[in-house]
Amino acid sequence: MDFRDKVIPFARVAAWREQVRAAGKRLVVTNGCFDILHAGHVTYLAAARALGDALLVGLNSDASVRALKGAGRPVNPEQDRATVLAALAAVDGVCLFEEVDALRFLAEVKPDIYAKGGDYTIDTINQPERRLIEGNGGKVVILPGVPGRSTSNVIAKLAKS
Repeated sequence: MDFRDKVIPFARVAAWREQVRAAGKRLVVTNGCFDILHAGHVTYLAAARALGDALLVGLNSDASVRALKGAGRPVNPEQDRATVLAALAAVDGVCLFEEVDALRFLAEVKPDIYAKGGDYTIDTINQPERRLIEGNGGKVVILPGVPGRSTSNVIAKLAKS
């Protein structure tokens, strides 16, 4: 499969999810901006993928990244971010979503496991997202981050150069 085929339009993601379910695979889902990919991201994505049989990344659209991170973000446009994520071996699918939170995306894909990074705790993640996952019989897993690795740190370092 060409890695570009791993970018799944939102309108087709429910059908993609059903194929995963029909194959008897456990779906892990995570989401985020993934603006400037770094070692923290790829370490986290590999750990998320290890929790199940397939990993789907929900990717914030450019508009939602701006709403979350402010003017000047994202650095990389959504199609570039989606393509880079899709090229990773740990990632089975990438789906862009427009909202600031992942609630509608999660309702559409109904993951078995919802992975979140170590900058969250079970109590600080978006609680409607948590209730949705748990209400559908899924599990929320918090994965540790890689200390000192973040897009904000990369941008700050570049600004100093």
